[in-house]
Amino acid sequence: MEPHSLAQLLKSVSDQTCSIEQALNYLQGLSFDNLDFARVDHHRGIRTGFPEVIFCQNKTVSQIVAIAQNQLAHNETVFGTRATPDILQKLNAAIPDIEINQEGRCFWKKSADWHAKNTVKGPIVIATGGTSDFPVAEEARCTIDILGHPCTLLNDVGVAGIHRLFAYKDELQNAGVIIAIAGMEGALPSVIAGLVRCPVIGVPTSVGYGSHFNGMVPLLSMLNSCASGLTVVNIDNGFGAAYSAVLMNTIT
Repeated sequence: MEPHSLAQLLKSVSDQTCSIEQALNYLQGLSFDNLDFARVDHHRGIRTGFPEVIFCQNKTVSQIVAIAQNQLAHNETVFGTRATPDILQKLNAAIPDIEINQEGRCFWKKSADWHAKNTVKGPIVIATGGTSDFPVAEEARCTIDILGHPCTLLNDVGVAGIHRLFAYKDELQNAGVIIAIAGMEGALPSVIAGLVRCPVIGVPTSVGYGSHFNGMVPLLSMLNSCASGLTVVNIDNGFGAAYSAVLMNTIT
Protein backbone atom coordinates (compact mmCIF):
# COMPACT_ATOMS: atom_id res chain seq x y z
CA MET A 1 0.00 0.00 0.00
CA GLU A 2 1.31 3.43 -0.90
CA PRO A 3 1.07 6.43 1.48
CA HIS A 4 -1.43 8.24 -0.76
CA SER A 5 -3.78 5.23 -0.67
CA LEU A 6 -3.57 5.05 3.12
CA ALA A 7 -4.29 8.78 3.39
CA GLN A 8 -7.37 8.37 1.18
CA LEU A 9 -8.60 5.47 3.31
CA LEU A 10 -8.20 7.46 6.53
CA LYS A 11 -9.96 10.43 4.95
CA SER A 12 -12.89 8.24 3.91
CA VAL A 13 -13.20 6.99 7.50
CA SER A 14 -13.12 10.60 8.72
CA ASP A 15 -15.77 11.57 6.14
CA GLN A 16 -17.81 8.51 7.16
CA THR A 17 -17.92 7.24 3.59
CA CYS A 18 -16.12 4.14 4.85
CA SER A 19 -16.91 2.42 8.14
CA ILE A 20 -14.26 1.60 10.73
CA GLU A 21 -15.04 -2.10 10.24
CA GLN A 22 -14.49 -1.85 6.49
CA ALA A 23 -11.18 -0.07 7.01
CA LEU A 24 -10.06 -2.66 9.56
CA ASN A 25 -10.91 -5.51 7.19
CA TYR A 26 -8.87 -3.84 4.48
CA LEU A 27 -5.88 -3.09 6.70
CA GLN A 28 -5.72 -6.56 8.25
CA GLY A 29 -4.33 -8.03 5.04
CA LEU A 30 -1.75 -5.33 4.50
CA SER A 31 1.17 -6.54 6.60
CA PHE A 32 2.42 -9.19 4.16
CA ASP A 33 1.11 -12.04 2.04
CA ASN A 34 2.67 -15.49 2.34
CA LEU A 35 3.14 -17.01 -1.11
CA ASP A 36 5.13 -20.00 0.24
CA PHE A 37 8.23 -18.98 -1.74
CA ALA A 38 7.97 -15.27 -0.83
CA ARG A 39 6.46 -13.02 1.79
CA VAL A 40 5.36 -9.92 -0.08
CA ASP A 41 5.76 -6.86 2.15
CA HIS A 42 2.76 -4.57 1.73
CA HIS A 43 3.75 -2.23 4.57
CA ARG A 44 7.00 -1.17 2.91
CA GLY A 45 5.31 1.60 0.94
CA ILE A 46 3.92 3.06 4.18
CA ARG A 47 7.27 2.75 5.99
CA THR A 48 9.62 3.91 3.25
CA GLY A 49 7.38 5.63 0.70
CA PHE A 50 7.81 3.00 -2.02
CA PRO A 51 6.64 -0.62 -2.39
CA GLU A 52 8.90 -3.64 -2.39
CA VAL A 53 11.00 -4.09 -5.53
CA ILE A 54 11.25 -7.52 -7.18
CA PHE A 55 14.85 -8.67 -7.63
CA CYS A 56 14.44 -11.25 -10.42
CA GLN A 57 17.80 -12.98 -10.37
CA ASN A 58 17.41 -16.72 -9.55
CA LYS A 59 13.61 -16.43 -9.42
CA THR A 60 11.38 -18.38 -11.81
CA VAL A 61 8.97 -16.64 -14.13
CA SER A 62 5.99 -18.09 -12.25
CA GLN A 63 7.36 -16.73 -8.95
CA ILE A 64 7.90 -13.27 -10.42
CA VAL A 65 4.43 -13.20 -11.98
CA ALA A 66 2.83 -14.31 -8.71
CA ILE A 67 4.62 -11.59 -6.72
CA ALA A 68 3.74 -8.92 -9.28
CA GLN A 69 0.09 -9.96 -9.40
CA ASN A 70 -0.08 -9.93 -5.61
CA GLN A 71 1.25 -6.37 -5.57
CA LEU A 72 -1.22 -5.31 -8.25
CA ALA A 73 -4.06 -6.75 -6.18
CA HIS A 74 -3.01 -4.31 -3.44
CA ASN A 75 -2.92 -1.37 -5.87
CA GLU A 76 0.86 -1.06 -5.59
CA THR A 77 3.37 0.01 -8.19
CA VAL A 78 5.22 -3.04 -9.51
CA PHE A 79 8.91 -2.70 -10.33
CA GLY A 80 11.34 -5.52 -11.07
CA THR A 81 15.08 -5.47 -11.74
CA ARG A 82 17.67 -7.87 -13.24
CA ALA A 83 15.17 -9.63 -15.48
CA THR A 84 16.48 -11.74 -18.36
CA PRO A 85 15.09 -11.29 -21.90
CA ASP A 86 13.13 -14.53 -21.46
CA ILE A 87 11.54 -13.26 -18.24
CA LEU A 88 10.66 -9.93 -19.83
CA GLN A 89 9.04 -11.66 -22.80
CA LYS A 90 6.91 -13.93 -20.61
CA LEU A 91 5.93 -11.10 -18.27
CA ASN A 92 4.80 -9.07 -21.25
CA ALA A 93 2.39 -11.89 -22.11
CA ALA A 94 1.27 -12.63 -18.52
CA ILE A 95 0.53 -9.13 -17.19
CA PRO A 96 -1.52 -6.65 -19.26
CA ASP A 97 0.04 -3.21 -19.83
CA ILE A 98 3.36 -4.15 -18.21
CA GLU A 99 6.18 -1.90 -19.40
CA ILE A 100 9.65 -3.28 -20.00
CA ASN A 101 13.14 -1.98 -20.67
CA GLN A 102 15.37 -4.54 -22.39
CA GLU A 103 18.62 -2.58 -21.92
CA GLY A 104 17.97 -1.89 -18.24
CA ARG A 105 16.67 -5.44 -17.65
CA CYS A 106 13.67 -4.16 -15.73
CA PHE A 107 9.88 -3.90 -15.90
CA TRP A 108 7.19 -1.87 -14.18
CA LYS A 109 3.52 -1.02 -13.90
CA LYS A 110 2.63 2.18 -12.10
CA SER A 111 -0.27 2.18 -9.66
CA ALA A 112 -3.23 4.54 -9.99
CA ASP A 113 -1.75 6.49 -7.07
CA TRP A 114 1.65 7.00 -8.73
CA HIS A 115 2.64 10.64 -9.11
CA ALA A 116 5.77 12.61 -9.86
CA LYS A 117 7.36 14.17 -6.80
CA ASN A 118 7.51 17.96 -6.67
CA THR A 119 9.57 18.26 -3.46
CA VAL A 120 12.93 17.71 -5.15
CA LYS A 121 16.17 19.68 -5.12
CA GLY A 122 16.67 19.37 -8.86
CA PRO A 123 16.97 16.82 -11.64
CA ILE A 124 19.10 13.76 -10.98
CA VAL A 125 21.84 13.57 -13.61
CA ILE A 126 23.27 10.22 -14.69
CA ALA A 127 26.66 10.38 -16.44
CA THR A 128 28.30 7.34 -18.00
CA GLY A 129 31.94 6.89 -18.88
CA GLY A 130 31.11 5.01 -22.06
CA THR A 131 28.33 3.41 -24.07
CA SER A 132 29.23 0.02 -22.55
CA ASP A 133 27.95 1.34 -19.20
CA PHE A 134 24.51 2.00 -20.70
CA PRO A 135 22.67 -1.03 -19.20
CA VAL A 136 23.58 0.05 -15.66
CA ALA A 137 22.55 3.62 -16.49
CA GLU A 138 19.19 2.43 -17.81
CA GLU A 139 18.52 0.48 -14.62
CA ALA A 140 19.24 3.66 -12.66
CA ARG A 141 17.17 5.86 -14.97
CA CYS A 142 14.12 3.59 -14.81
CA THR A 143 14.38 3.42 -11.03
CA ILE A 144 14.49 7.21 -10.73
CA ASP A 145 11.48 7.55 -13.03
CA ILE A 146 9.46 4.98 -11.04
CA LEU A 147 10.34 6.81 -7.82
CA GLY A 148 8.95 9.98 -9.38
CA HIS A 149 12.00 12.21 -9.78
CA PRO A 150 13.17 14.06 -12.93
CA CYS A 151 16.25 12.61 -14.56
CA THR A 152 18.77 13.54 -17.26
CA LEU A 153 21.11 11.02 -18.90
CA LEU A 154 24.53 12.09 -20.20
CA ASN A 155 25.94 9.11 -22.06
CA ASP A 156 29.58 8.53 -23.08
CA VAL A 157 31.22 11.49 -21.30
CA GLY A 158 34.22 9.65 -19.83
CA VAL A 159 37.65 11.02 -19.07
CA ALA A 160 39.21 9.68 -22.30
CA GLY A 161 37.54 12.65 -23.97
CA ILE A 162 36.94 14.91 -21.00
CA HIS A 163 35.86 17.86 -23.15
CA ARG A 164 32.60 15.94 -23.75
CA LEU A 165 31.83 16.18 -20.02
CA PHE A 166 32.58 19.91 -19.86
CA ALA A 167 30.03 20.51 -22.62
CA TYR A 168 27.33 19.71 -20.03
CA LYS A 169 28.51 22.19 -17.40
CA ASP A 170 25.03 23.68 -16.87
CA GLU A 171 23.39 20.27 -16.37
CA LEU A 172 26.03 19.29 -13.83
CA GLN A 173 25.84 22.57 -11.91
CA ASN A 174 22.02 22.48 -11.72
CA ALA A 175 21.72 18.83 -10.66
CA GLY A 176 20.25 17.82 -7.33
CA VAL A 177 22.34 14.63 -7.30
CA ILE A 178 24.72 13.13 -9.87
CA ILE A 179 25.23 9.43 -10.50
CA ALA A 180 28.57 8.79 -12.22
CA ILE A 181 28.88 5.35 -13.82
CA ALA A 182 32.21 4.05 -15.10
CA GLY A 183 34.20 0.90 -15.76
CA MET A 184 37.87 0.58 -16.74
CA GLU A 185 39.80 2.59 -14.09
CA GLY A 186 36.65 4.30 -12.76
CA ALA A 187 37.96 7.88 -12.83
CA LEU A 188 34.74 9.68 -13.86
CA PRO A 189 33.13 10.03 -10.37
CA SER A 190 36.26 11.63 -8.92
CA VAL A 191 36.41 14.17 -11.74
CA ILE A 192 32.74 15.09 -11.39
CA ALA A 193 32.86 15.24 -7.58
CA GLY A 194 35.69 17.78 -7.88
CA LEU A 195 33.54 20.07 -10.05
CA VAL A 196 30.13 20.26 -8.34
CA ARG A 197 28.60 21.02 -4.95
CA CYS A 198 25.79 18.44 -5.03
CA PRO A 199 26.14 14.81 -3.83
CA VAL A 200 27.84 12.45 -6.29
CA ILE A 201 27.30 8.68 -6.30
CA GLY A 202 29.88 6.51 -8.06
CA VAL A 203 28.86 3.24 -9.69
CA PRO A 204 31.69 0.94 -10.80
CA THR A 205 30.79 -1.37 -13.67
CA SER A 206 32.05 -4.77 -14.74
CA VAL A 207 33.24 -3.30 -18.06
CA GLY A 208 36.96 -3.60 -18.77
CA TYR A 209 39.88 -5.81 -19.74
CA GLY A 210 41.36 -8.68 -17.71
CA SER A 211 43.25 -6.73 -15.04
CA HIS A 212 40.03 -4.83 -14.43
CA PHE A 213 38.84 -7.91 -12.44
CA ASN A 214 35.16 -7.58 -13.38
CA GLY A 215 34.74 -4.24 -11.66
CA MET A 216 37.02 -4.58 -8.65
CA VAL A 217 39.52 -2.03 -10.01
CA PRO A 218 37.00 0.82 -10.50
CA LEU A 219 35.32 -0.09 -7.20
CA LEU A 220 38.58 0.27 -5.27
CA SER A 221 39.51 3.37 -7.29
CA MET A 222 36.25 5.08 -6.35
CA LEU A 223 36.53 4.04 -2.71
CA ASN A 224 40.00 5.62 -2.62
CA SER A 225 38.97 8.82 -4.39
CA CYS A 226 40.60 12.06 -3.29
CA ALA A 227 37.36 13.95 -4.12
CA SER A 228 35.56 14.75 -0.88
CA GLY A 229 32.01 13.54 -0.38
CA LEU A 230 31.90 10.87 -3.08
CA THR A 231 29.54 8.01 -2.21
CA VAL A 232 30.13 4.62 -3.84
CA VAL A 233 27.77 1.67 -4.37
CA ASN A 234 28.47 -1.90 -5.42
CA ILE A 235 29.53 -3.07 -8.88
CA ASP A 236 26.80 -2.61 -11.54
CA ASN A 237 24.32 -1.48 -8.85
CA GLY A 238 22.38 1.10 -10.84
CA PHE A 239 19.28 0.44 -8.77
CA GLY A 240 21.04 1.07 -5.46
CA ALA A 241 22.61 4.28 -6.74
CA ALA A 242 19.26 5.53 -8.03
CA TYR A 243 17.40 4.74 -4.82
CA SER A 244 20.05 6.54 -2.76
CA ALA A 245 20.01 9.48 -5.17
CA VAL A 246 16.24 9.84 -4.75
CA LEU A 247 16.59 9.86 -0.95
CA MET A 248 19.28 12.56 -1.21
CA ASN A 249 17.21 14.56 -3.69
CA THR A 250 13.98 14.58 -1.66
CA ILE A 251 13.08 17.69 0.31
CA THR A 252 11.38 16.52 3.51
